Amino acid sequence: MPRILDIETDAVISLDECVGRLGQGGFDAGDGGSLHYAATALKQLANNRDFLGDMILDELKATAGNTESRGSGGGYSAQVIMLSRPARSFYLRANIWPAQNEYLMRSSGSAPFFYNLPHDHNFSFLTAGYLGPGYWSDYYEYDYDSVAGYAGEPVDLRYMGTRRLEQGQVMLYRAHRDVHVQRPADSLSVSLNIMQMNHAQGWYDQYRFDVENGRIAGILSYGCADTLLHLATAAGGDNGLDLAAEFAQHHPSERMQMSAWRALAAQCGDTDCQRTHYEAGLSHDSALVRGECRHMLAQHFGSD
Repeated sequence: MPRILDIETDAVISLDECVGRLGQGGFDAGDGGSLHYAATALKQLANNRDFLGDMILDELKATAGNTESRGSGGGYSAQVIMLSRPARSFYLRANIWPAQNEYLMRSSGSAPFFYNLPHDHNFSFLTAGYLGPGYWSDYYEYDYDSVAGYAGEPVDLRYMGTRRLEQGQVMLYRAHRDVHVQRPADSLSVSLNIMQMNHAQGWYDQYRFDVENGRIAGILSYGCADTLLHLATAAGGDNGLDLAAEFAQHHPSERMQMSAWRALAAQCGDTDCQRTHYEAGLSHDSALVRGECRHMLAQHFGSD
């Protein structure tokens, strides 16, 4: 379960002060001093009961009657309000958590809010309850190093309890350990987050889980490189296929090896070719590629 951090302070700081402090000290969830420093700054920002409302009002006033800027983004979405630009090791955001009967849920559905989607994170982050009663979560833990990461892989998910993020509470979600299934808040709620960033983050997988059957359901963190690889095999001719074949065998990232293997399968002219391709993957050096090929054969061809 995410760590509940006991941060006792009544001090209040502005958003600019919070960003400035984090800019000086950074945020490293694995360093106790850095963690406490960032958590204290987040708690003091959460104690500021006016900054977010003032920020939203200013934005609404700025766009009133301005058809060119309305709906242009500006760091806002159905769920997320960006509070800072990505910096050296962090960025800040506010997350909106509507209740089941809220207009946001009726118009957007639950998908933009990740409700009822069991998942972990490939980054650590701090969160503080800011407004409302807070979203609910069923919490699990697992050992990231014990899984290869292919869809359908059994995983030991340990149920840790159900609770909600209370207003004023600060929690640390740990990368590759904490899994949660978020449920709608009882009424509209907002949390504040400090998101940890690092250059290697994109090479670590984030999973969605089948908690009922104790399995990995799929990878959530496919990135730009994965998409470009599929485009290269589709539009890059023989050079694209050659590059994918090289990646499938020798890329240092097992996930890219798996993506390359799937990209090559997508270019097969018929299902027999695809089946032969996935069967060949059963002897691949990568456990991730082997597992994914086993899953695809079972899903599409009924093979064990």
